Amino acid sequence: MIFLDFVFYAFIVVVIIQVIFYTFFFSRFTVLKQEKKSRKNIDISVIICAKNEAENLQNFLPSVINQDYPNFEIVLINDASHDNTLEIMEQFAKKHENIKIVNVKNTEAFWGNKKYALTLGIKASKNEFLLFTDADCKPVSKYWIRNMSSHFTKGKQLVLGYSGYSKIKNSLLNKLIRFETLVTAMHYFSFAKLGIPYMGVGRNLAYTKTTFFKNNGFINHIKVRSGDDDLFVNQIATKKNTAICFSKNGFTESVPKTTFKSWFKQKRRHVSTAKYYKLKHKILLTLIYSSQLLFWIFATTLFIVAYNWLIVLALFLFRIIIQYVIFGKPSKKLKENDLLAFLPFLEVFLIIIQLTIFINNLISKPNYWK
Repeated sequence: MIFLDFVFYAFIVVVIIQVIFYTFFFSRFTVLKQEKKSRKNIDISVIICAKNEAENLQNFLPSVINQDYPNFEIVLINDASHDNTLEIMEQFAKKHENIKIVNVKNTEAFWGNKKYALTLGIKASKNEFLLFTDADCKPVSKYWIRNMSSHFTKGKQLVLGYSGYSKIKNSLLNKLIRFETLVTAMHYFSFAKLGIPYMGVGRNLAYTKTTFFKNNGFINHIKVRSGDDDLFVNQIATKKNTAICFSKNGFTESVPKTTFKSWFKQKRRHVSTAKYYKLKHKILLTLIYSSQLLFWIFATTLFIVAYNWLIVLALFLFRIIIQYVIFGKPSKKLKENDLLAFLPFLEVFLIIIQLTIFINNLISKPNYWK
């Protein structure tokens, strides 16, 4: 009985923590409206690092080339590909004068390190303002550059954008991938709005060349294979220098994994960088994920033994309702509102996956980017 008392009161504390996060932190993005920025037409360099991406470049590079923007270059980085990625890049470069190719060969010191290839691409770019995406991404509109670049206002040297995944009908894995992406975006947009930005995604991210070199680029975490996006943002982002762009014309869309094994491998690599975040960010993220895990463990335990089940049910439903309210508008803003019907199920599934990844990463470290 003492044990169940402990679980019951711990459940109440966990619910309170969860409600605080949803109402104080994540609600910032829920109520936020995208500010309309004036047209600037600043010179900008779009940087795409590709490793064995010949097919994706053929499919998606035209959507970047055809952007409605007057003055931009495209820097294509061939990161030691062993397919015909370089040949595809050269074919596009022959037709478009604003394409520059950086051909990176493996060196013993930086073998397989995307950050090394990106650094060479950044050095080769001619413009101060840099916009990043991946070879398997496409802008959802021809105004992508215009929307992202418009947020380089006075004092803002870093712009966090949103990149979703294309939808696949009747695919549970696809829903899980898109849900995880939605949750992550809610987190980094909300934290940025609170003045504590902690990460961004390289599929849609912009910053200035001056900021990159002023902060010594990726040198502080060059030996960590992942983190060219989130670790760099975690290193340089502040309340004053960070802007967010979530207007629909500023989205990019990526090709999702189609097997659980490949997605799990990708997420292991992504999650492995979190331990290098600043301490305050690690504490907040640990509280978020641990309180989610404990919420479901404690609720399930108390429901099974029917301990104070009316109070437990009331608290359980209260937290679920709060979650639905907070997720409602962001899911529409980010064009993921079809996920709402599956929200509790997807959350439980994602928590289990995250716990499994955490355990796997303790046992062995992922050390690849492709």
